[in-house]
Order: sequence, then structure tokens, then C-alpha cells
Amino acid sequence: MGRLGIFGGTFDPPHLGHLILAEECHFQLELDRLLWVVTADPPHKIGQVFSPVEMRVKLAQAAVEEEAAFEISLVDIQRPGPHYAVDTIRLTRQAYPAYSVGYIMGGDSLHNLPTWYHPQEIVQACDFIGVMRRPGDDINLPELEAILPGLSAKVEFVRAPLLEISSREIRERIRAGQPFRHYLPSKVYELIMREGWYHPRGD
Repeated sequence: MGRLGIFGGTFDPPHLGHLILAEECHFQLELDRLLWVVTADPPHKIGQVFSPVEMRVKLAQAAVEEEAAFEISLVDIQRPGPHYAVDTIRLTRQAYPAYSVGYIMGGDSLHNLPTWYHPQEIVQACDFIGVMRRPGDDINLPELEAILPGLSAKVEFVRAPLLEISSREIRERIRAGQPFRHYLPSKVYELIMREGWYHPRGD
């Protein structure tokens, strides 16, 4: 049975940091496939305004088109919200029955997992949980295990580099007319420039 990872995000836009983290997850977790799940309206980002989902899907597709093991999943935008992780995992398992399925998150998300929607069901639905661990983060796994039994056995840590790149900063740089070319995969940069996305005239 192959191993499949769920790598979710708004990808507004997808940048080199996303690709680096995805590559580390693919390598360290020994994944056969990595699904980039484009999220429409993440429950933990209520109140934030995102670019149109069709635009973000095109940008994500441009980011991964040269990576054979990476593919875009529309599981979170082909159904009405709210889009909870537990539903994403279950639907992905149905779509990929030949794979063991893992959900990938950051260390901060693992720390906050008890506050997520139906967290115990998330633990049960996953075959593994990939956690991108940044230098200096503080994760108390025994404490989390006491709240969510079975979690420790499924957590697989990924050593993730500390990357000071954010989609919000890139959007701000584009709107301010500042350099942003080398924050992005070349295909993403070309698409943004061709369509005028994020530029003042395109907002």
C-alpha cells in the first residue's frame, strides 16, 4: 500500500516555501503522492479575505506541474462549507482506497489540535499525521496524548527549515511594486505577471 499525504492551504499565492516544505514532507515521510488541497474558506481563518478560488487553483496547478508526485485536490472546493479537516481526510480515503492517508500540519496546528472540529475523529481517520517541526518549537506530545488518545502513535515529525516567506508578504510586495520574482516558482510568477493578479490594476 502506498502512502499519501494531504497538504492543505489557501495558496494565495503558492510560493517557494510551500514547495520546499512539500518536498521535505514527500522525502521524510516517504510519500508516494502528495495532494495539495486548495482550501476555500478555512475554519481557522474566519474573517480573512482570499482571492477567488479559481485563481488560486490555477496558481497551485502552475506550482506543481513539474512535480510528478504532487497533484492538486479540489476536495475542499467541490462541496459546500464549512470545510473541516476530518471531512477532507474521509473523502480523500474514499477517493484513494489503495493508499494509507496522512494529514500534514505544522507544529502550531498540532499544539492546537484539541480545539479543532472533532479532533479525536481526525486522529482515528488518519493512518499517520505528518508534523512539520520548526527549529525551537515547543510540542508537548504526552500532554496532547492525554487529551487525544492514540495521537502519539500516529505522529511522524518532519524536520522543516525556518522559512520567512508568507503569501501575505508576497501580495503586499506585488501591490507596492516591490521585487517578488524570486519568492515564487517560475510558472507561478509568469502566470501572475500575465494575468496581472495581485497588482493594483487587477484588484
